[in-house]
Amino acid sequence: MSDISSQIKLANGLGMPRLGLGTWGLSGRAAVAPAVEAALEAGYRSFDTASVYGNEAELGASLRESGLARGELFVASKVWNSDQGPGLTRQACLGSLERLGLQFLDLLLLHWPVALRSLQAWEEMERLLSEGLVRAIGVSNFGKGHLARLLAACGTRPMVNQIELHPYLSQEPLAGYCRDQGIVVEAYSPLARGQVRKNQFFQKLARRHGRSVAQVVLRWHFQGGRALIPKSATPQRVRENGAIFDFVLSPEEMAGIGRQNQDRSVLRPRFELDGEGWVMGDGGPAVPLGHPVRPE
Repeated sequence: MSDISSQIKLANGLGMPRLGLGTWGLSGRAAVAPAVEAALEAGYRSFDTASVYGNEAELGASLRESGLARGELFVASKVWNSDQGPGLTRQACLGSLERLGLQFLDLLLLHWPVALRSLQAWEEMERLLSEGLVRAIGVSNFGKGHLARLLAACGTRPMVNQIELHPYLSQEPLAGYCRDQGIVVEAYSPLARGQVRKNQFFQKLARRHGRSVAQVVLRWHFQGGRALIPKSATPQRVRENGAIFDFVLSPEEMAGIGRQNQDRSVLRPRFELDGEGWVMGDGGPAVPLGHPVRPE
C-alpha cells in the first residue's frame, strides 16, 4: 500500500510528493512553525507557499531548522499577478528564493491567469527552468480556455495545474482535460474549507472506517490519482491529514463521494468550470464576473 512518501511523476520526470502541506492563511512564525514541525514529524516532505501569502521567510526558517537535507524536501511557490511580465517574473522568483533561503524551487506556478501577461511570464518561467532556478513549472487556477491558449504558444508545457477541487467541486471536465494534456492536477482546499465535516454521508463513511471525515475525503482524493495540499494550522489535524494510507475506500464508496459534486466553489460563488467568461484584466486575477478573489 502507498504511504506518505508516495510521489507522482511530472512530465519532465521529476517526482512530486502526492501529499503536501498548504500554507495559505498561515501568518507569522507562531502559526507556521508548529504546523511545519508537525508535518515533518508525520512524514510530509512537500510544502506549498506563495509570495502573496507573506510566509515564505517563516516557512524557509522552519525547514532549515528541521535539519533535513535539501534533496529530501519539495518546495513550491507562486508568482503573483502583478509580478507576471518581462523581467518581473524572474525578480519574483529570485525574491521567493531569497525569502525561503533556497538555491532553487522544486516547483514554481503562475498564481492566476492574467491576459497577455501570463504568456509573457511563461517565457520567463521556461528560462528559469533551463537555468536550474526551478525544477518544474506550472500554473494555478487555470481553466481549459487559459490552458489551451498557453499550450498553443508555449515551448514547455505546464507540468501542474493547482486548482480548487473537493467533493462539492469535482472539476471533472477540467481535470480530464489536464490528464489528456499530461498536466498533473493538484487540489487545494481539498476539504472544501472544512465544509465536508458537516456532510452526513461522509460522517457515515468515517464511522464505517473508524476514521475522521477529513481522512475519508483525503483518501478519496488520493485514490482519484491527484496530488493534494490540505492546509491546517492545528498540529493534530496536520498529523491526522497525513494518516490516510492504511485503509482503502471501495469503488462504491468512491462513486458515492463523487456523487456529492454540486459544481460549487467554496471560494468563488460563480466559478466557471471551463474558465470561459472569466475577466482577464491586465493587472488583476482572472475572476468570475462580479466576484472578488482571495489570494488562495
